Amino acid sequence: MEFEWDEAKSQSCFLSRGFDFAYAAKAFFDSGRQIKADLRHSYGEARFNLYGRIESRVFVLVYTQRGNATRIISARKANSREITLYENNTHQN
Repeated sequence: MEFEWDEAKSQSCFLSRGFDFAYAAKAFFDSGRQIKADLRHSYGEARFNLYGRIESRVFVLVYTQRGNATRIISARKANSREITLYENNTHQN
């Protein structure tokens, strides 16, 4: 799997949240990951929200597909509501 991102946004994520996009990309390899289309706005490209676990934390990533690459747009730790949804949906599958 090939990833790409804006390095300045990745660095900003690291400074504000303590992890960069390279670390966040590990969520794609969670066998229980969940992906939902992001339909909130018209971005001019399809965007997706990925909920996935890295070590003991659940993360939320926004990404799009650009050619063969998965472009990470943003990443953050999941809030308590998102963690509950992730855990409930993971146990149902």
